[in-house]
Amino acid sequence: MTRLVPFIVSLAATLLFLATQLFAQDVLTGRIIYDETVKMDIQLPPGMESMKDQIPSSRTTQRMLLVRGDELLMRDAPEPEDAEEESGDIVMSGGGATFVMRVGGGGGEAVERIRHTSLADMTAVEQRDFMGRAFLITEEVHEPAWQLTSEQSMYEGYLTMKATTVIDSTNVVAWFTPEIPVSGGPGTYGGLPGLILVLDVDDGKRTYAARSIELGVSLPDGEWVRPDDGKKVTRAEYNKIVEEKMKEMGAQRRGGGTVIFGNSNN
Repeated sequence: MTRLVPFIVSLAATLLFLATQLFAQDVLTGRIIYDETVKMDIQLPPGMESMKDQIPSSRTTQRMLLVRGDELLMRDAPEPEDAEEESGDIVMSGGGATFVMRVGGGGGEAVERIRHTSLADMTAVEQRDFMGRAFLITEEVHEPAWQLTSEQSMYEGYLTMKATTVIDSTNVVAWFTPEIPVSGGPGTYGGLPGLILVLDVDDGKRTYAARSIELGVSLPDGEWVRPDDGKKVTRAEYNKIVEEKMKEMGAQRRGGGTVIFGNSNN
C-alpha cells in the first residue's frame, strides 16, 4: 500500500498532463450541476423541543459550476421544470420566543450566491446574502493539503480517485477525476489534479454530488454572471459580522423575541 500511493499520485499527474495537452488547443468549457445537501441541526430552546419534528432533517438544492479555461463560476442551478416548489416559512412559537426558518430557494435573500475563482492568480470573489444583507467577499485561494489514497471508483462514467484533508478541524473527503483537467470543484474546494465530482464535508453534514456533467458547451453571457453586488469585505470581516449576529440571536433566544434562520450559505 505504501508503494501504491506514490504510483497513484504519479498516475493522476500524468493523466492530468495528457488531458491538458488534449484541451490545450481549445479553451475547456463545462457545466456541472451538483446536488448540495445540508443536514439541519438546529437546537431549539426550552419549551419548543416538541416542535423539532416540524424542522426538516436535511435540505437539498442544486448548484451549478461553470468552467471557462482557468476561470470557475459557482451559482444556483436553473430550477428543473418538474421541480416541486419548496417555499414558505416555518414559524414556531414557544418558550417566549418565535422562530422563523426560511425554506426554499432565494426567499428573502438580497442577492444570489455566486462565487468566481481565477485559477490563474488564485483569487476569488464571492457574492452572498446573510440575513437579508448583500456582501461581496474578496480573498486569496489557498489549496488544502490533500492526501491522495489508492481508492478508485467509477462515477457518472468517469474514473474517480479519493483524496482526504482536514480544514479547521473539519474532515473533508473528495472524489475527483483526472479525466477532466480542472483543479476545482464545488464551493471553495479544489487544488486536486482533476475536477471534484463528489465531496463530503464534516462527516456528511454537507455533501455535493455531480448529477449532470457537460463539457465543451457554450456558456451564454446571461449564464456567466460575475459577482459584483454587495458590501465589499474580506473573509475575516464577513466572519466577524456573522459571529456577532449569531451572538445577538443567542441573546434573543434567551430573552424572547423573534429569531430568523435563513438558508445556510457556507
